[in-house]
Amino acid sequence: MMELRETIPNNVNLSEDTKLQRALEKWLPDYRRWWLDMGPDSFQDKEIYLRTAIAVDSKGWAHFDHVKMPDYRWGIFLAEPEPDRKIGFGDFGGQQAWQEVPGELRGYLRRLIVTQGDTEPASVEQQRLLGHTAPSFYDMRNLFQVNVEEGRHLWAMVYLLHRFFGRDGREEADALLERRSGDPDKPRILGAFNAPIRDWLAFFMFTTFTDRDGKYQLLALAESGFDPLSRTTRFMLTEEAHHMFVGETGVRRVVQRSIELMQQDPNGDVRAQGGIDLATIQRYVNLWYSLSADLFGGEISSNAADYFASGLKGRYQEEQEDDHRALEGSYRMTVPDGSGLGEQDVPLRNAMNEILRDRYIEDCQRGVDRWNTVLERAGLEFRLRLPSRRFHRHVGLYVGKHFTPEGDPVGAAEWQAQRDIWLPSQADFDYVASLMHPVHERGKVAHWIAPPSKGIHGRPFDFDYVRL
Repeated sequence: MMELRETIPNNVNLSEDTKLQRALEKWLPDYRRWWLDMGPDSFQDKEIYLRTAIAVDSKGWAHFDHVKMPDYRWGIFLAEPEPDRKIGFGDFGGQQAWQEVPGELRGYLRRLIVTQGDTEPASVEQQRLLGHTAPSFYDMRNLFQVNVEEGRHLWAMVYLLHRFFGRDGREEADALLERRSGDPDKPRILGAFNAPIRDWLAFFMFTTFTDRDGKYQLLALAESGFDPLSRTTRFMLTEEAHHMFVGETGVRRVVQRSIELMQQDPNGDVRAQGGIDLATIQRYVNLWYSLSADLFGGEISSNAADYFASGLKGRYQEEQEDDHRALEGSYRMTVPDGSGLGEQDVPLRNAMNEILRDRYIEDCQRGVDRWNTVLERAGLEFRLRLPSRRFHRHVGLYVGKHFTPEGDPVGAAEWQAQRDIWLPSQADFDYVASLMHPVHERGKVAHWIAPPSKGIHGRPFDFDYVRL
């Protein structure tokens, strides 16, 4: 039953658990203080055309209206339960899904929930200044929609911590509001969520690649034998799709505009026409894709094996796999071998991170293919490419080693010589930042990006998405 008029909208019968309700209502003011301090800067009193969850079914789960962000109805929503659900994999496969936390798995489960929960406020903090340089009201609205939904995803994880982990969970929930993206003393847990997002091209790359990592992490957790976590993440996935849409279509619009400006210049010089050249877009791809690839963890991982064995984190679409115990198979992967590369067969359970990363890479490639369709239709030979999974890695087997975007090993000197060709230089960041002038006029868009092909929720591009 949906309780939408409560202080905390929910479908978990919060009013029937007065102890939990009081605990969450005590956490709510701290959350609001964090939102006002670290949420979108300078736009908290503006009316934004936002989507708010009001149901969990696929037919009309969201309501659209103008609302000020501090008044947004953040809530706790779980997907509808599956009757008689069984654990689908691991050592507990076939047993009844857990409705309470098994004592021996408490530490593992809490770590998974805290790590996922930490990413949600981190991305809001990374993006808090972008409203000042929004290329259109349409884009500003999309930014704020992403932000409020990340806030709701934080609530989803905090509910699990409060509901199932007692004092430890309450302390972890408090800590989620105390860490800060990029803070040298209290950084966010995962590296990509401490990287600065200074401009809108970075935002579009983040929502393309980093939010897509979020999709695959949620898909793996949706398989969990702990049913409340599974149901929570299944509903979160309904909102995650919009975040990736914002990123992928955003990059496509930048590419489209770059093509137009290239055609207008006698020398094909996009920067001379005030746009972002394709080579710079490629360097941004290399940066954000590699940072996001790190988020899956090490290629060979005992933690991943334990999560799978315990029935806490499965594979993407586990039901399509033949062997749900994964005890006999192996995964062949390329590993550093002296000064070169070799092949190694890794027990399947220990390769679960890499198996999930494979599916992620396939999905990313489909998005890049759609960008390249725009280039192909324009008659250009240039193509955007995903770099090798070995390129610019800070987690796993390739840490401390240097590879080209094609995945070939190189020495430190060669890496330094080529770094600003492969990754954005400070000059690139400065140039892109110089283009970030806000456009605060309905139906208008910044010079460096094409307008969208259609508006939001059936509204036109020149709709009043933001009321200043």
